[in-house]
Amino acid sequence: MESREIPGLLLDTAPDAIIVSRSDGTITLANRRAHDMFRYPADTLVGTSIDDLVPEEVREGHPAQRAGYLSGEHPPLRRLPLRGLRSDGTVFPVEVSLSAVVAGADTYVTAVLRDDTAQREAAQARALLASIVQSSHDAIVTTNLQGRVLSWNPGAEMLYGYPAADMIGKPVDQIIPVGRRSDEEQVRLLVRLGGRVDRYRSLRQNAKGEIIAVSMLISPLLDERGAIFGTTSIARDINDRERAEARVQAFLDAAPDAMLGVGESGEVVLVNAEAERLFGQPRYDLLHMPLALLLPDGLPPVSAVLRTGGDSTPLDTERADANPGDPVDQRWATRRALRRGGAELPVDIACSALHTDSGVVIVVVVRDITERLAAEEERRRLREETDRQRLEARMQQAQRLESLGQLAGGIAHDFNNLLAVILNYASFIIEDSAGSQPAVDAEQIARAARRGSDLTHQLLAFARREVIRPRPLNLNTVVTEVHQMLERSLGEHISLTVRTTAGLPSVMADPGQLEQVLVNLAVNARDAMPTGGRLTIDTALVQVDTEHAAARAGLTPGRYARLRVSDTGTGMPKEVIDKAFEPFFTTKPSGQGTGLGLATVYGIVTQAGGTVQIYSEPGIGTTFTILLPATEVEAQEVTAEESTAGLTGHGATVLVVEDEDALREVTCRILRRGGYTVLAAGGGEEALRLAGENPVDVLLTDVIMPGMLGKDLADAVLASWPGTKVLFMSGYAQPVLTTHGTLSADVHLLEKPFTSAELMRALHDELQAKP
Repeated sequence: MESREIPGLLLDTAPDAIIVSRSDGTITLANRRAHDMFRYPADTLVGTSIDDLVPEEVREGHPAQRAGYLSGEHPPLRRLPLRGLRSDGTVFPVEVSLSAVVAGADTYVTAVLRDDTAQREAAQARALLASIVQSSHDAIVTTNLQGRVLSWNPGAEMLYGYPAADMIGKPVDQIIPVGRRSDEEQVRLLVRLGGRVDRYRSLRQNAKGEIIAVSMLISPLLDERGAIFGTTSIARDINDRERAEARVQAFLDAAPDAMLGVGESGEVVLVNAEAERLFGQPRYDLLHMPLALLLPDGLPPVSAVLRTGGDSTPLDTERADANPGDPVDQRWATRRALRRGGAELPVDIACSALHTDSGVVIVVVVRDITERLAAEEERRRLREETDRQRLEARMQQAQRLESLGQLAGGIAHDFNNLLAVILNYASFIIEDSAGSQPAVDAEQIARAARRGSDLTHQLLAFARREVIRPRPLNLNTVVTEVHQMLERSLGEHISLTVRTTAGLPSVMADPGQLEQVLVNLAVNARDAMPTGGRLTIDTALVQVDTEHAAARAGLTPGRYARLRVSDTGTGMPKEVIDKAFEPFFTTKPSGQGTGLGLATVYGIVTQAGGTVQIYSEPGIGTTFTILLPATEVEAQEVTAEESTAGLTGHGATVLVVEDEDALREVTCRILRRGGYTVLAAGGGEEALRLAGENPVDVLLTDVIMPGMLGKDLADAVLASWPGTKVLFMSGYAQPVLTTHGTLSADVHLLEKPFTSAELMRALHDELQAKP
């Protein structure tokens, strides 16, 4: 190695960064340490400006500072604290020493830089440690190997009562009771040999001569080379701890619930007064007792993994980040507890895991729920009683409506006979006196009879005795058709909205009756909104299960099509809702309502196997919810009926059986005028005699007759003369209806009151029907 290479080698091996720059700041030399400190590639700093190595916020003033330094006599600057800027933009503290030398026409400045981050951090750590020692509530005392005090913190002054100035340099035995000094010497000997004595209980003597109980921890005191030159002792007054534990125990004993602390071994380590009462055992018996003897069902899961080291058992796997002193979530669970003597009682348990210095403690809170269960049982009994009363009220209402229906059906039967007579004799007068005043008067009679007929049909619909001809229907189609009619009739002050649900299943119902339901509800809604409002009709599919309100009211679980009609009208109070479906009940002024609208709705819906419910609040509005059972049969289109004009009997023989004389006479007159041969009987026995004496093409019989019902008469006639056609007529058709209130496929019925045209059409269809 040549001698000229030695200076460069020495510079690169120097522990400090060395940078030489000219008076203008241009770097002329930088060693390896300088490149490493400022994180520049090797040999890249030469030729750059020294100003690039200072932070941007002070860079602008750096040339002036350099010029000021060079303008003096250049005294060396030692250990000047500055900040440097690395190539990656980070700023770090450095100490710099400067010296200048004149060489030729220029001045050169040599900067020796030292990164003092480690020294500062070490100083900060030492200051922090000293602060911790000074602020600690524990008594921290250091002694040399001869047992003389080297340091005495404020915690020691408070605990022992001696100021630091009185104890520094004095033997530590001054605070150790005479009887304990030999034991403490053995402990210090163990520490001087390199051991560490974890916390143990001992006694100390304070300046007043009082003996105090302390918890001690003693460890060796090492110098910078790791050699032991003394001991460090940390003492804590456990008299306060015992008083604190007594206060905690008092708080626990005041708790209204039983509380147990359970160690990792599963034994009870803490008991409060309520636990003694609950389990019927004294505290000294409960302590160290296995928890399984008190709670045989075990504990509910606790939301944590207990990390205490060793082989502690996790309660579950939800968390693994528990810190000492952090309680975990509580979770209540119902278990059973055992009292002394084996008596069981129901309890709710909440538990949490608490990490302590001495391990993990499961805090178990046990609450006797005997009274709560008794209260819940009483509430359940009261709910069942309330439900039973509510069900009885619904049954009573259903029975009341059923009784009214039977009454209405009986009235309708007799009334329809009278209306049929009035209507048809009025028709005779109109036909025979066309254009005259009697014909005009007869037209008024017929109009009144037709209005009476409408009323009887409403009564029969309520009583579920109305003859219906159900077919599979799409509820959306019915609603859409009625929508068009309602828009014209409700008035401009009512805003009508219709919402239908696609894919709605079919329902089995009479289309005319469903239209009547919608019209009746819409008219009621219109009357409830005299100043205007909103009427909404919507459809949807509803799945009724056992928990559905309709199922609890008696509806069979399954799929139902829902029809809902809502208005923003005046609403109804509860006492009105309870009577809303009863016939002739109305809140409208006299002459403005018959009270049969909602009764008709109720009868139509229930006869179709559905249910209708009312929800209403006064001043807010009313909602009718109708559920109709869904069917898998596809909906059918309704075809228009053919004209009944030009129908004659062509001499066919009709046996008319009717117990009402006036109706029998008018029926016979219509048939004779229509070209039929007519035989008449007032009852079943007379009809059988006439059928045996004369050939009969069609048996036209009333359904309800004294002595023999029309159905029984038809069976007897068909048994003797199988080819005879049968046509029933009635205003009360219950005896020929199925259990579902519909006509059997082989039963043909003419409803009273009927006109001559309706009678002629019915007989014509019966004669044309294939056997």
